[in-house]
Amino acid sequence: MAYMSQEHKAKLAPTIKAICKKYNIKASLAVRNHSTLVLTVKQGDIDFGSNRDQVNPYWYHEHFTGRAKDFLAEVIPAMYGPDYFDESDAMTDYFHCSHYISVNIGKWNQPYALVK
Repeated sequence: MAYMSQEHKAKLAPTIKAICKKYNIKASLAVRNHSTLVLTVKQGDIDFGSNRDQVNPYWYHEHFTGRAKDFLAEVIPAMYGPDYFDESDAMTDYFHCSHYISVNIGKWNQPYALVK
């Protein structure tokens, strides 16, 4: 069963924050439902093509280009972290991973602010 604690988030946070700083991104990190690590990108100089979006962590390389793709290619593996595992088997309806991740560009009530 997927489980993300505040302690585990605290272990992953320095690496994620360093990547955000490298790309001049302001973001927040949260835990949702004790299972998902959520990164909400709030402001930066990277054009993601939309000011509100949910990033698919499996297909981001197909939907983003340039600096946006470079940023996501660094931050998504960092969100999984070194202790991530996925022993799921869809054929037998068995799902077991260490945690889920979610990357949001902006929020429903606060869009991403593109700063040049």
